[in-house]
Amino acid sequence: MDTVLFTTEDQLLLYTDGVTETRGHTGAFFPLVQYAGLWDVDSPSRLLEQLHRDLVDYSRGRLDDDIAAIAIRASATTA
Repeated sequence: MDTVLFTTEDQLLLYTDGVTETRGHTGAFFPLVQYAGLWDVDSPSRLLEQLHRDLVDYSRGRLDDDIAAIAIRASATTA
């Protein structure tokens, strides 16, 4: 078992393979790490909204697989 320490304001994104298997118009898989590096979001809900927008844009509206994602954020009382 691994342990990960969270500091205040850290966020964690959990997602199903439908996220990373979303394909663009060229057939390439969604580059989650590249997109995540560009996101400047300050809440779990905004993180999920940005992820969904980027998936829809990347796939040109063709989300062919089921997608599930959960985002959580450490607060001063949970960190």
